[in-house]
This record gives sequence, structure tokens and C-alpha cells, in this order.
Amino acid sequence: MGSAIPSPYLDRPVLDKLTEEGCARWGITYALGSMQGWRANMEDFHNCAPQLGGQLADWSFFAVFDGHAGSTVAQYCSQHLLGHILGGIEPEDNPEKVKEAIIEGFLQTDKHLHSVARREGWERGGTTVVATLISPYYIYFANCGDSRAILCRSGQVCYSTEDHKPYSPLEKERIESAGGAVTLQRINGSLAVSRALGDFSYKGAENRTPSQQMVSPEPEVCVLERSLADEFLVLACDGVWDIISNEDLCAFIHNRLRVCTDLRDVCTQVIDLCLYKGSLDNISIILLCFPGAPQFSAEALHQEAELDDMLESRVAGISIKA
Repeated sequence: MGSAIPSPYLDRPVLDKLTEEGCARWGITYALGSMQGWRANMEDFHNCAPQLGGQLADWSFFAVFDGHAGSTVAQYCSQHLLGHILGGIEPEDNPEKVKEAIIEGFLQTDKHLHSVARREGWERGGTTVVATLISPYYIYFANCGDSRAILCRSGQVCYSTEDHKPYSPLEKERIESAGGAVTLQRINGSLAVSRALGDFSYKGAENRTPSQQMVSPEPEVCVLERSLADEFLVLACDGVWDIISNEDLCAFIHNRLRVCTDLRDVCTQVIDLCLYKGSLDNISIILLCFPGAPQFSAEALHQEAELDDMLESRVAGISIKA
């Protein structure tokens, strides 16, 4: 008899959290939270570069990498993607040229990764990526896969990236044109995302460009002008988005910013919420707050304490009656 396939899940979740915080230019603050959770291995990685160097010293870059079939590809891309993007960016901040540089950076990362993968035998591994590049005047979003970013203004979600799933009409058309099939909402019944870096076993169709393969490494890139109404931006893996909606997460963070003085606490509370609501995946989130974000309020903290006391009292009363 063959050996049993190991479970992708643990008997107990790993609850230790990695956190990080810092400041970027223009009054932007950020925090990161990441936890292995129920998964047998930690496959999430990140890159927080609050101040880029040289002529781009006023720019910032943040990204979440959600690996699958191992962590090697996600780790590699977290270390090399930014360098490939910056190689094509000029400091004049022409939005269309920056968008082109971001796309080319993803394609070059995938190309270089393929050379390493052939040498090291990483043919199965892949990673999704969601990233933001912030300049003095613009916010650039790049998404490749089913990690997601949202931007909240005036208490509402004003922008969200779109997940790349095999059953989406345009994605399905490309997959089938490259010789694949979408079965059980997965590519060839196996892979649940239609764009990713790595996954080279799905990128072998002849006479097709990298972006035309079953799994495309080309990100969707969107640029928005910065606004005084910008409050906060979230980058997170699907361990968050499979559990909580864009709108609910926006409302939750908006509330927590009023009662927390440490952004790391907000990130860990999001992670705990997702775990409590049933997430079985690795969970990673980056929270960026602009100057217009909700500010800590002693009154709001006092009201929350009163609510906690009331709930605790009522729960105690129920226990006594029982």
C-alpha cells in the first residue's frame, strides 16, 4: 500500500503572530500581522518597503504573497519582485509608464523564477500577489491571483481589486484556449487561481505568450489619484477574504482605529476574528493608514469598555440562571 497523503491541516492551530509596524512618507503609517493558523505550513510572505531609495525616496511599496504547493516561490518573489518593478520606473511619475513597469516587473520576475525553478525543481509551486505602490500623487494596485486589496475613503470601500478565478469568463476563455479545462471551478480540476507567479506546469502551451498561458503571471494594475478622503488601505491573503467581506472588514477596521493606539493590535484583531469565524488558512494582512484615517478617541474607548462590562454582566446573569 502507498503511504497516506499528509493532511494540509494541523490538529491545533499555530497561534503565534508575526507583527511589524512603521512609518512611510506623507504621514502614512502601517502595520503587518501574519499567522500560520490551522495550516500545516506557513506559505505566506510579505514585503514592506515604506521608503524606497534614490529618486523614489518619497515612494512606498507593500505586498502580500500567498504561496501554494510550498512556500519557496512566495519567498523568492517577496525578495525579487520589487527590484524588477523598480528597474523600469522613472521618477516623473507618469501613471501609464508606471503601470507598464509594474506589469513588466511581474513578467520579468516570473521569467527569472522559471530559470531558478528548472535548476532547483520548483515546477509545482506558485504564489498569488497583491501589491501597492504609493507615490506622492497616486496609489497603484497590482493583483495576480486571489489575494485582495481594498481602499477605504470616508468610511466606505471605494476600490477593490478583482480576484482571478478560473471560472471567471475571461479567465476561463484563456485557460481553454491554452489547452486546459475548468473542472470543479479549478484549472484541470486542481488549481484554484488563474493568475500566479510560478506554477510552471500550467505554462507550457506552445506559441503562446506568458500572459496567454493557462496560468498568467500578468497582474491587473489600477491607478487612483490620492485624495484627502483616503483613510486606510488593506492588503490581505484569501485567508481573510474567504471569511469576511470587503464592507465588513472596512467597518471593523474603521471601528478599531477609534479605540486602538497601535496598528499592530488592529491587525492581530482582524486575524483573531478570521480564525474565530472559521478560517483554516494562513492569515496575513497589511494595514496602511493615511492622515485622514479615523483617530483614537478616549470617548469611544470608554463607550466600548461600558459595552464590554454590560455584556459580561448579562452573560454572568445567564450563567447564574442556568
